[in-house]
Amino acid sequence: MTENQPQQPQNQPGQNAQGPQAPERTQQLPMYGQHQQQHAPQGGQPRLDSGPQGQRPGQYPSGGSTYPQFGAPGMHQGTSPGPNWPIGPQPATATAVKPKRRGGLAAVALTALLVGAASGVGGAAVYSATNDHTTNTPSVTSPLNGSQAAPVSAPDGSVQSAAAKVLPSVVKIAVATPQGEATGSGIVISKDGLIVTNNHVVSGAGQGAKLSVMLNDGRTVSATIKGTDPLTDLAVIHADATDLTPATLGQSGKLAVGQGVVAIGSPFGLEATVTSGIVSALNRPVTSGDEQQDSTTVFPAIQTDAAINPGNSGGALIDLAGQVVGINSAIKTAGGSGQSEGGNIGLGFAIPIDQAKPIIDELVAKGKATHARLGVTVGDAQSSDGLTSGARLGEVTSGGAADKAGLQSGDIVTAVDGKAIASGDALVAAVRSHRPGDQVTLTVTRNGKPQSVKATLGSDNGNPTG
Repeated sequence: MTENQPQQPQNQPGQNAQGPQAPERTQQLPMYGQHQQQHAPQGGQPRLDSGPQGQRPGQYPSGGSTYPQFGAPGMHQGTSPGPNWPIGPQPATATAVKPKRRGGLAAVALTALLVGAASGVGGAAVYSATNDHTTNTPSVTSPLNGSQAAPVSAPDGSVQSAAAKVLPSVVKIAVATPQGEATGSGIVISKDGLIVTNNHVVSGAGQGAKLSVMLNDGRTVSATIKGTDPLTDLAVIHADATDLTPATLGQSGKLAVGQGVVAIGSPFGLEATVTSGIVSALNRPVTSGDEQQDSTTVFPAIQTDAAINPGNSGGALIDLAGQVVGINSAIKTAGGSGQSEGGNIGLGFAIPIDQAKPIIDELVAKGKATHARLGVTVGDAQSSDGLTSGARLGEVTSGGAADKAGLQSGDIVTAVDGKAIASGDALVAAVRSHRPGDQVTLTVTRNGKPQSVKATLGSDNGNPTG
């Protein structure tokens, strides 16, 4: 079979389905203002490395802009996993969606939401003005009586305290092109203007486009792209300012399920919006992408029920100490067509900051990033009852990390460093959570017998498509 042909799942008698569920198919958070919804393609098997071997069958190489701006989806690195959050035909159940690159939720959803966002306040004012004379209900525009109590000081560990620490460091990003405008979010990482965001937020800022940043203090400044990495849906831009407040980056590896978190960004263009929730799951293999670019990304996401909508792409997910633990990138939608596709349903996904940090550092220093590579194609393994129960290895690249470790085509990987692997995408996400040169221990079933294999991950040398 050729390198890009998907492998067909095979049943493994006697193998029980176990470990995490199959990767979520999500949509990148569309940039606000974009009226097009992207879905992650279904089918096809990702490779655990970048480049031809890292591509999913039938997809273009994962270089270039894969993630739409605000409202576009996006996800993790390793072999090229799928775009973030676009999807093909959706089942009746909820479907994950990544924030989209160019800035729109679902086409229909975005249109309705945009109209609501643009006219909501005005609509309320008009209603009040035209109905005051016919009702005894006080007008919502009546002046306040001035007797309200002053806000109480926020206790440490509260949502209010955490938000106050990070709000000055979260910005609204706007991209204006001949085709229209869209907005997303970003996180300030240096006083002199460096800002991290999703690749899909700025990937449309090509020739003739204007990139600008609205700061928390109300100023709007121009910006340029410093570096982009479509494979991980990350980008760094440089704003024309020297007095910014950088956010404090935390450690996503210390998060626990059930822990309180806060999302900050510009959903539907509404800058400095704060929502709160909990960590719903960790290391969730999320596949998202850009249907227009025919590319996908896979990453081990932080799942949260904090409200995340188009425009939140590139914004901060923080813990209650006010430290950034993730970069919001994708959402899961209800599927089908209509307004329900674009709104929050309590399933949002963020790129873990521990995974993002080394990519950000490379983008700042070189404008591009390197990624871990295992050197195999992968597909889903299935047990006799038809349930997914591991990652089946396909073609093994000669001289690659898998080949050197003695892995063979047909091997089924059921765990990486003791963490269960339930599908091909889960293995891709696990590899992408590492860096080139890292050693991993794979639990492998070969001919019905389990064994442990150590592998030292290779590198794509900054060339994920070659």
